[in-house]
Amino acid sequence: MPDPERPEGPGGYDPVGPRPHEAVSPTGQGGPMDLALQEAESVEGIEKDGPPGGTGPGEKPRSLWSDAWHQLRRNPVFVISSLMILFLVIISIWPQLIASGDPLQCDLSKSQQGSSPGHPFGYDTQGCDVYTRTVYGARASITVGVCATFGAALLGSLLGGLAGFFGGWGDALLSRVADIFFGIPVVLGGLVFLSVVTSTTVWPVVGFIVLLGWPQIARIGRGSVITAKQNDYVQAARALGAGNGRMMLRHVAPNAIAPVIVVATIALGTYIALEATLSFLGVGLRPPTVSWGIDISNAAPQIRNAPHMLLWPAGALSLTVLAFIMLGDAVRDALDPKLR
Repeated sequence: MPDPERPEGPGGYDPVGPRPHEAVSPTGQGGPMDLALQEAESVEGIEKDGPPGGTGPGEKPRSLWSDAWHQLRRNPVFVISSLMILFLVIISIWPQLIASGDPLQCDLSKSQQGSSPGHPFGYDTQGCDVYTRTVYGARASITVGVCATFGAALLGSLLGGLAGFFGGWGDALLSRVADIFFGIPVVLGGLVFLSVVTSTTVWPVVGFIVLLGWPQIARIGRGSVITAKQNDYVQAARALGAGNGRMMLRHVAPNAIAPVIVVATIALGTYIALEATLSFLGVGLRPPTVSWGIDISNAAPQIRNAPHMLLWPAGALSLTVLAFIMLGDAVRDALDPKLR
C-alpha cells in the first residue's frame, strides 16, 4: 500500500530511498550500486569476525608486550636463536652433559694431533682436548656477556631515565660525561685498564665493559623517557596529583623500557665478542680460565700446521654472537610497530 508521505516518482521510483527495514537487492549488472553493496557486506563481515590477526569483538585488546610475544612466537628467527641460546646456556652451566673430560688435563705427546676416537676436535699445542675446551669455554663467554649486559643496562637505564625525566643540569652533565666515554676507544681502553689487573676471574672484564657500555644504554633510555613523559596519560596523572616516583614507575618506565631491552639484547653478543678480543690480546681473561679468546690466541700462530685448533673455538664464538644478534633483531621487530 503506497505511503502518502513518501511520493513515488515516474515509473514507481522512490526518490527517498528504501525504508530501514527494506532490503536492497543487487541489480546484477555490476554497476556502482552492486559495488557499494559488496563493500558494505565486506565491512559487515569484518565487524562480525573481528579484524584479521587481531582480537575478536568481545576480546580484550592485546598490550604491547602480549602483542610482541604473539609476533615472536611466529618468527622463525626468534625460535632458532632462542634454541641456540638455550643450548649455550645449558652447556655453560652443566658442561659435563656433553663433555666428560677435564679442559686442564693435557698430554704433550698428543700436541697438535688431529681428531681421534673420543676426541673429535683434536688436540691443541699443549695436548689439551679441543672439544672439551670449546665446550667449557662457553661458560666464561656467556658469564661475561650476561653480567656485563645486565650491569650496563641497569646503570645506563637508571642514569638515562632520571636525566630524561627531570632534565636540567643533571641531564646536561650526564650528556657531557657520556660524550667523554664515547670518545674512548674500546680496545685501547681495555689495553690500558686491564693491563694493570692481575686477577684471573671474569669480574675485571665485566667491570670494564660496564664502564664503557653504559653510555649507549643511557642515551637510548634518556630519549625514550623524554618521549614517554610527553604523552597525555602522563600529563593527566600529573594533573591528578601523582608524584614523580609514581609517574616514573607506573607510567613512564613501562612505556620507555622497550628500546633499552632491544639495544641490550643486541649488545650482549657484542660484549661476548669484545671479551674474546681482549682475551686474544692477552689483557682479558687469563689462564687457567678457559675461554674461546685464549684458545684462539694460542692457535693463531699454528694456523697453518693445525688449523683445527682455531676452527672450533672461533666457530663457537661466531655462532654465539650470531645467535644473540638474531635474537635482538627479532625482539626489535616485535617491539617496534613501525617495522611490521
